[in-house]
Amino acid sequence: MYDVIVIGAGAAGLMAAATAARNGKKVLLMEKMEKAGRKIRISGKGRCNVTNARPPEEFKESIRTNADFFEVAFAEFNNKATIRLFERLGVKLDIERGQRVFPHSGKAWDIANALVDYCLDNEVEIAYNTRVNRILTLDGKIYGVTYINKRGFERKEEAENVIIATGGVSYPGTGSTGDGYIFADQVGHTIEEVRPSLTPLRTSHPQRKYLDGLRLKNIQARLIVEDEVVKEEFGEISFSDRGIEGAVALRVSRDAVDALIDEKRVKLVIDMKPALTEEMLQERIHREIEEMQPDEFFSELLRKLVPKHLVMPIAHEMDVHSKNYIRKITDAEINRLIKILKGFVFPITDYAPFEFAVVTAGGVRCDEVNKYTMESLKVKGLYFAGEVLDIDANTGGYNLQIAFSTGRLAGQLKK
Repeated sequence: MYDVIVIGAGAAGLMAAATAARNGKKVLLMEKMEKAGRKIRISGKGRCNVTNARPPEEFKESIRTNADFFEVAFAEFNNKATIRLFERLGVKLDIERGQRVFPHSGKAWDIANALVDYCLDNEVEIAYNTRVNRILTLDGKIYGVTYINKRGFERKEEAENVIIATGGVSYPGTGSTGDGYIFADQVGHTIEEVRPSLTPLRTSHPQRKYLDGLRLKNIQARLIVEDEVVKEEFGEISFSDRGIEGAVALRVSRDAVDALIDEKRVKLVIDMKPALTEEMLQERIHREIEEMQPDEFFSELLRKLVPKHLVMPIAHEMDVHSKNYIRKITDAEINRLIKILKGFVFPITDYAPFEFAVVTAGGVRCDEVNKYTMESLKVKGLYFAGEVLDIDANTGGYNLQIAFSTGRLAGQLKK
């Protein structure tokens, strides 16, 4: 009989299992995939944004949901503690722009492997290709789980404590398919509606086909819902067959998704020249025109102002042919160009599914969990950690820190 069974060998589960084992518990970590930490291994485009080094008050501002609940777990094991742990485990880390922390090697595998070794060094038993299908309770207490083993047979394993660290439903190919929500629901927990967060946004703009591969840096974006600005962000944005993405789009996506679910009108307005006022931009355009030959095309002026992907969309938006001679461009058309450069409007009509979402919003209600222990307030001996909880944050290393902090606290098995 084990002291604790941890379900899910992701960031939260690995941390919880290692913590419990270091505290002298006999731990079984059950993972339905063939290896641990699959989502960690692909995170940060394969580099793994481990955490964010911002001070606590700034860190908290990036927690989108239940920040007060998370504050306790973060106080117990914060970003500095995470950095110290990984460096103690032999992973050198670098702090980059925006206080984002990455492995010096640039390899997410180093983080995943360090966590697996951390578990094995503390004698955690890991069972791969093992899918838990039911949580066992008696008189409001945990007494184990049933599971399907790698041969396809159902078996039972007993334990007085179970930690659910199954993740959400983002990137389901890594094993995050919402199992934890089912388990929690079966024992009486309430699940806040789950939806994609930090996900690409889909636009109905008629010229979107020209934008695939476009990447814009240092832009200002405003998310507008029902004609009201609800979010402003500065940074990078990009376009692909998945939709509008990049750090700026991902940061506003949570608000956009919620608005779209509520069937509200949503648009993203991009200022491609935030450092210039309209007057300054007008002066620059006139300077560019003065240096051009009269028989040069309007497209050549646009190319001096924006990347080539945007030439056709802007010309269409202005209703000006890209092959018009520059000498024929009117002051009214220049004013329209300025308005577009300072506020290119993209109607947002949909969002990318969970397959492309970085994290899941929603999950097990935090007011049904003891924030000082991560133990269920409904079932004794049941704990939650990581993305299965209704906690999510902005992009930038915050969501992995949520997993590490809550996993660490759950693994302490405080009563």
